[in-house]
Amino acid sequence: QGQGQGQGVAATAATTNGAEAAATSVSEQINIQALPIRQYLEGTVVTLLVNGLTQLVKTRPDDPVEYLAAYLLKNNPKKKQTS
Repeated sequence: QGQGQGQGVAATAATTNGAEAAATSVSEQINIQALPIRQYLEGTVVTLLVNGLTQLVKTRPDDPVEYLAAYLLKNNPKKKQTS
């Protein structure tokens, strides 16, 4: 019986952690929406965009818009990882 209680506690902890993660995600989304434009851009895309533009200048491809679009999609930090 003691072992079953331990599993219940572990399951409750996992459920609590999942709920906390979901609440944190929602809270972050609300906070992002409330940011001034400059802070929003700096916190979400500026670093990636500058890195992409740096690679674009080094590479100088025939189609810079397509190159930059591909770079941004490939390096998107929000993209779900596929292993």
